[in-house]
Amino acid sequence: MSGESNEKVVIIGSGPAGWTAAIYAARANLDPLCIIGVPKQNPAPVLPGGQLMLTTDVENYPGFPEGVTGPDMMDLFQKQAERFGARVEGKDVVKCDFSARPFTLELSDGSTVRAESVIIATGATANWLGLENELRLATSGGGVSACAVCDGALPMFRDQPLAVVGGGDTAMEEASYLTKFASTVHVIHRRDEFRASKTMAQRVLDAPNVEVHWNKQVADVLGDTTIEAVELEDTVTGERSTIPVVGLFIAIGHSPATDFLEGSGVQLDESGYVALNTRGSETNIDGVFAAGDVADSDYRQAVTAAGMGCAAAIDCERWLADHGVH
Repeated sequence: MSGESNEKVVIIGSGPAGWTAAIYAARANLDPLCIIGVPKQNPAPVLPGGQLMLTTDVENYPGFPEGVTGPDMMDLFQKQAERFGARVEGKDVVKCDFSARPFTLELSDGSTVRAESVIIATGATANWLGLENELRLATSGGGVSACAVCDGALPMFRDQPLAVVGGGDTAMEEASYLTKFASTVHVIHRRDEFRASKTMAQRVLDAPNVEVHWNKQVADVLGDTTIEAVELEDTVTGERSTIPVVGLFIAIGHSPATDFLEGSGVQLDESGYVALNTRGSETNIDGVFAAGDVADSDYRQAVTAAGMGCAAAIDCERWLADHGVH
C-alpha cells in the first residue's frame, strides 16, 4: 500500500482483540485493513500480536486442551483472519484525525489511510524493571512473567518459591493468586508500606505462605536458562541479599498503547486507557470503537480481549449499515 487508500473499516493493532475483530469484520464482507504495527523495544520487545508474543505457554484459552504457545496462537488467529480476506499492513499509525469522516490515519511510512470506521486494538504493555536478565528470561520462557493469572498455575511453579514485585492492588492480586500454588510467595516492595487498598493488602499479609520484603528492590535476576534467584538491594542501607525462587512476577502496572491518539479527540481515562461508553465498544467519537487491553485495565486476558474484539466488529458492522456504508 502506498499513497492514500480509502477503507470501510480499519483495525489498528493485533493480538486477540484485533485479530478477532478482523475475523468477524472479514466474514461480514467489510474487507478490513489491519494495521498491526512494527516490532520495537520498550524496554522489553513489543511485537505485533501483543503480550502473548512474550508468553511461552497458554493453558487457559478454551479449545487448546494441551496448551499452546502465545506466538503460535497469534499465528493461528492471523491465518484465520486472512483466510476470510482481512488485509494486513506491518506499519504503525502515528496520528489520527477523527474530526470528520472519512477519518484520516497517518502511517509511519508517510502514507495516509482514510476510513469510514476504526477499531482501536493496540493493547497495553507491562511495565518492566528494565534489568537485562529479567527481560532475557521473560522473553525465553525462563520463569519471569508479568501476569500471574496467566502463568502462575503452570506446573513449573507449583509448590515452588515465587516472588512478586510491587505494592499496589495489582501486586496484591497477583500475590493472592499465587498463594494457591506456591510454597512461599515473596512480595518485594521498595517502600515500607503498600500502596494497595487496606483490604487487599491485609489479605496478602494474613496469608500463611507470604513473606514480605520491605524496602527492597530487585537488583538482578539470577539464572541461565531459568530463574534461580533474585538479588535484592535494600533501598535504605544498600545492603544486598539473595532469595532463591523459580518464578518472578513483575506487577508494577501496565501502559496502554494510546500515545498515537494524542490530539485525536478520543477520550482516555485517568490512566490513559480508551474510555468506552456504557454500551459495548463505542468510544466518545461516532464510528470509532475500541477493544482489548487498550480499553480494559481490569481483566487483561486473551479470552476477554477476543470477546471485546468480537463485540467491536459487530458494533462497527451495525454502525456502518446505519450510516449507509456497505
